[in-house]
Amino acid sequence: ISAAQSQTTLKSLQCHFTWDLDRRRSILLLLSDKMEDIRTEEGNRWLGHIYNLWGFIQYKLGFNEEAKSLFQKAAEILNQLRKADEGPWLVVNYGNLAWLHHHLGDQAECQAYLSKVDALMENYPSPSQVEHHPEIYAEKAWTLMFLRGDMTLVVEYFEKATRMQPDMVEWNTSYVLASVKNTSLDPDLLEKMRQAKEQDPKNLYLAVLYLKQRADEEENIRDEVREIARQVFGTPVCSYDCVRELFRVYHKHLSVDEAIVLAEEALQRHPDQRYLKRRAAHSYRNKIMHTRGSPLRLGVMDRAISLHEEVISLYPHSSLLVKVDLAIIHAKSRHGMARAEQIFQELLESDLEPGDKQVLYNKYAKFLNFQLNDIPRSIQYHMKAAAIPEESYFRKDSIQILEKTKDRGKMCREIEEFLRNLQEPRQ
Repeated sequence: ISAAQSQTTLKSLQCHFTWDLDRRRSILLLLSDKMEDIRTEEGNRWLGHIYNLWGFIQYKLGFNEEAKSLFQKAAEILNQLRKADEGPWLVVNYGNLAWLHHHLGDQAECQAYLSKVDALMENYPSPSQVEHHPEIYAEKAWTLMFLRGDMTLVVEYFEKATRMQPDMVEWNTSYVLASVKNTSLDPDLLEKMRQAKEQDPKNLYLAVLYLKQRADEEENIRDEVREIARQVFGTPVCSYDCVRELFRVYHKHLSVDEAIVLAEEALQRHPDQRYLKRRAAHSYRNKIMHTRGSPLRLGVMDRAISLHEEVISLYPHSSLLVKVDLAIIHAKSRHGMARAEQIFQELLESDLEPGDKQVLYNKYAKFLNFQLNDIPRSIQYHMKAAAIPEESYFRKDSIQILEKTKDRGKMCREIEEFLRNLQEPRQ
């Protein structure tokens, strides 16, 4: 087939290459690290989708052979999970492989995978004449949920998938989980979570989120959380999602000291799990940031610094915020201000993408304000963050801080002119 014909056919595919999943390089590197952490989970029912997404991320990063290997691994795992040699669960995977071979210039292989997609669509038609196959909706929903996409759309896709194929327990569980993450919460959400938990009793991630929702409703869940923690870390390999949410519950509803004890015990059981070290570092960071007045226990600062340095070495491409935290921890130690300023200067001089510069400028502005009491320079760096035209939490935060600072009469004319100029191009 001609290149033009191939392109037209390719554009009609449902796969990662057509789902508008563009992210900046630093985000792709962060996601690739997450993929590597998650893939170690035994029995993960989304493992095929994980390898599909990871393959697409590797392609976007320029690693074509790795992408092909991951796509092939995804097909193998999907068939193992479904206990069959082929099925509609391969439509997205074959679409990915068709696109990859197209970009590699191998049009014969591209056409072969396009033909495989056609055969699957013919042999396994969608239960609905006007909607995609539920397997497609489920994978697209999971992908968007993982990438923190439009959660309303994620809920809609999972609802369609479960409506057409209600026997897939993991789809229903993910539908409920997506509803939890959606900002427009369902008033019957707790009951839906309880029912999903009964249907999917081995899903510890769901169990942790269920306890979190109950705790937010001011229920006492302390003993239950500790029991789930024993289950999570009693398994041969910890669940990435469970670990993250579990520590959030500990920090919010128990105490940071208990989170630190949990992290150290978990590291003794699983010393090679790098994401556990990241959670441990974060717990020590929270301990240091929220300690007021009373001195820290001997060794806490040293342990926090050593953990952060280790995490940075384990995540060399996705540790900007960890480096920022390390700088602030140094600043809070007795003789660490010079080292803190050195870390920030190294970051400021590094080659960062605009979005990452925005994060750094916002964080450095707060460091200048709270650690050095240098208000003028702090304002300048909040302006630098706000001036980068990429919508994010950090840009919004810097603008809000500038508005508040202006109202207090500090550099008010300069800030007013800056904010006015910031708005004019949008009019």
